Amino acid sequence: MHNTLIHFIRDVFNTKGSIPLHAPFFGGDEKSNLVETIDSTFVSSVGAYVNAFESELADYCQAPYSVAVVNGTAALQTALYLAGVRTNDIVITQSLTFVATCNAIHWLGGEAAFVDVSMETLGMCPISLVAFLERHCEYDNGQCIYKRTQQVVKAVVPMHTFGHPADIEALASICETWGIALVEDAAESLGSTFKGKSLGTFGQYGALSFNGNKIITTGGGGAILCKNEIAYKKIKHFTTTAKVPHRFEFFHDEVACNFRMPNLNAALGCAQLAQLNNFIANKRELAAVYEDFFSEAPYTFVKEPEGCVSNYWLNAIICKDENQRNSLLTSSNDAGIMLRPVWTPMHLLPMYAKSIQGPLDNTEWLAKRLVNLPSSVRG
Repeated sequence: MHNTLIHFIRDVFNTKGSIPLHAPFFGGDEKSNLVETIDSTFVSSVGAYVNAFESELADYCQAPYSVAVVNGTAALQTALYLAGVRTNDIVITQSLTFVATCNAIHWLGGEAAFVDVSMETLGMCPISLVAFLERHCEYDNGQCIYKRTQQVVKAVVPMHTFGHPADIEALASICETWGIALVEDAAESLGSTFKGKSLGTFGQYGALSFNGNKIITTGGGGAILCKNEIAYKKIKHFTTTAKVPHRFEFFHDEVACNFRMPNLNAALGCAQLAQLNNFIANKRELAAVYEDFFSEAPYTFVKEPEGCVSNYWLNAIICKDENQRNSLLTSSNDAGIMLRPVWTPMHLLPMYAKSIQGPLDNTEWLAKRLVNLPSSVRG
């Protein structure tokens, strides 16, 4: 069966050469935008394309505001900081995620606590979140308190895995009940929707990524979506070293970061964003081809949750067991086709192994069986 799958993927991508997991596609105004930016000399964090990219991104997501930053990790770290996460605070997230989710929590001095994912969405499971809160926490004077240590549970960070929407409406309701900030890790899900609403707009903040392997790329980059002008101004201030505006003086009024996206990256982003709807249509066509193939194969194809529209950033299958997964990964990579396992769960990494955690049965089951397929936009 492995050889049949390898030949099928080669046919789908129409090549005998190596096939990456996800490569960027440049078919618009990328080159002309970059040349224009270079000619203008405004290649750093000040320039017309930064403002244009932020405005166009907010319009696309139907979010009140967006702020472009240097990468997705910086976006998430900034969002958590603005949500109030500080030293010793707890942030509940999922263990089945990319390590940047936990690293953003760590560098603010926070502590990650892990709950399980849903088998239907691959994102945070609302049932697991409620079970964790009811067993380990109490609501006291407007705050959620972890009873064993009296730490404040300051935020919940679900991740929309591979672009598939988590049950974000239920998660938002739980966070509201418990007085916890909801910060969406929407790094992989630009263009995906839950009941017609863009991911990244349900929480207090949403963090996006435009790394080279995302559905659109700015080379390196990210963005924070937010709901009001006060938050927008705070994010802008924090990500520009908290410099107080002045014609010539340098005065900074708080400890902050230099996270602003350069104009050169934003120029690339504007050209990419203009093609996003076409990219999504292309990727959904690829997902349909995969789904049809795997209907007759001994693997389970991962489909978008009911009532949602996924960008299918990365297509995925579930193998029957770990041995089948390992055999498939070995044979495909030997053939020059980049299939990849899901990330090692965070609670199995040495730096997060002692983190607070609830039962993670689905996480560990999926980690032994899930495989990502080549998912690039096809020209």
